[in-house]
Amino acid sequence: MKGVFLVTGASRGLGRSIALEVAKSGNTVIALARPSIDLDNVESELQTIDKESIAIGCDMALESEISTAVTQIKQRFSHLSGIIHNAGTISPISNLMDAPREVWERAIKVNLVGVQDLTQSLDSIIGGQSHTRILTISSGAAQRSLHGWSAYCVSKAGLDMWTKCVAEEGVNENISAVAIAPGIVDTAMQKEIRDADESDFPLLPNFIDYYRNGELSNPDDVAEKLLPFCLGESGENGDRLDVRNL
Repeated sequence: MKGVFLVTGASRGLGRSIALEVAKSGNTVIALARPSIDLDNVESELQTIDKESIAIGCDMALESEISTAVTQIKQRFSHLSGIIHNAGTISPISNLMDAPREVWERAIKVNLVGVQDLTQSLDSIIGGQSHTRILTISSGAAQRSLHGWSAYCVSKAGLDMWTKCVAEEGVNENISAVAIAPGIVDTAMQKEIRDADESDFPLLPNFIDYYRNGELSNPDDVAEKLLPFCLGESGENGDRLDVRNL
């Protein structure tokens, strides 16, 4: 049966690939991301597959924009079959003591606080008589400290625990939640990492080598593997998985 799935960070990279994969599986997609030509293009691509799919501009760091996006979603849809929390930022790549407070704080908002805000605000149209799957995009950085990635590591570790909390509390609400680490994917975030200063990020040569050696995963391939987990067809409630083991 056709469902409605919200995908954040859907304008490019893995988010775009997930949005298109979900639409191709016969579902309607709400693509959420900061306003851009890329987001407009994704909306056009989605609507060639499913005319009911839409894109909404929203900065996940801004409470006001999340509120506006939620209003638009609720006006148009009565139930969400899934939320794929893909939006994320790696910035600042900086020594912890040198990171600008406002940039460090923004990362926590985008990667964690905005996830809670968006999900909580959509409470009335998730779960209930029909199941909702919530999937969060995790990272190896959630489980190990990386010099220069303090905000990313902290927020992704928090996101993993947030997912477990949703899984725990959602059992009686017909909501399930899983977290999946996608591996090293060829996205704009990887380019941002390669452009970092080695004094801020000592592992920089490793990431340059991943790119040069062709070790980055194609986002379309990763999205295809993630699809059954996004749709709630695979994955046990509360799972924390790695796409490379799927």
